[in-house]
Amino acid sequence: MSGGGAPPETTLPLYAAVLCAGAAAWLISGRDQDLRRARLLFAGSGAVGPARQAPRRRLAETVAGLRERWRTACGGRMGRELLCLPAGCVLALAGASVLPLLAGAAAVPVVGRWRRARTHDRERERRAAAVIELCGAVAGELRAGRQPVEALLAAPPGPIGEHWGLVSAAARFGGDVPEALRRAARAPGAEGLTGVAACWQVAVDEGAGLAAGLDRVAAALRAERDHRQHLRAKLAGPRATAVLLVLLPVFGLGMGAALGADPLHVLLHTPAGLACLLVGGLLEWAGFAWTARVIRTAADQGGRRGHGG
Repeated sequence: MSGGGAPPETTLPLYAAVLCAGAAAWLISGRDQDLRRARLLFAGSGAVGPARQAPRRRLAETVAGLRERWRTACGGRMGRELLCLPAGCVLALAGASVLPLLAGAAAVPVVGRWRRARTHDRERERRAAAVIELCGAVAGELRAGRQPVEALLAAPPGPIGEHWGLVSAAARFGGDVPEALRRAARAPGAEGLTGVAACWQVAVDEGAGLAAGLDRVAAALRAERDHRQHLRAKLAGPRATAVLLVLLPVFGLGMGAALGADPLHVLLHTPAGLACLLVGGLLEWAGFAWTARVIRTAADQGGRRGHGG
């Protein structure tokens, strides 16, 4: 009969294309909004742009508003991991199946968690480097003849953490500087401030040299950083193996398509292909989890040896 709804083969590509276009507009709306603000800033009393661009501006404003509401609701946790949705749409269109689209939607939180972990590690490394620079700067100011409070206020804190304002206030108004430093040390990567607080406490109570103590703290932190970098270099091989394990199925699909075997149709539309897809996905996940566990165990053991040494 011809009066029923559209067949799934027609509706699926349409829905996938709409979702792909929405995700792309979501990702580029921020840049369009910045361009619109720049035009408004430098346009003066003249027109901002031709009248035919008004619908495009309204669409960009609407998408930007929705994106801002999403960021407010979700705490700004969504970002480039949304590109998994267009990728899933492309595979869904190529294979005429909804499974790649569902897989792309399921990959969004996984990729987002991985990206947040990478961002957390980079911030941790920046804070650790900032603590080392702080120790060197304060020690230099002390040797130049400044008092401890003046030296601490003159040193640039860098991206140490949100509690550094408490340290500055305690130093400026006669508060408990060691306790403020211990609070600032709660930020990931700023744990070295605990040693700074101990040196400050000893210097104030017993009159010991603060500059020498800060030099020793900075030397210990540098040694720990060098150990982490050495361990990261040793684990580069297993990490490359994990990445290759993830990319191998993509290479296999591309090689099969180049040979004219149509692997997407076999995997998504035949019982044997679906069974192979399920078993292959489980084996892929098991191999990646095992490799990640090996890397994590080696990193933990190396970190304990570094702290013990």
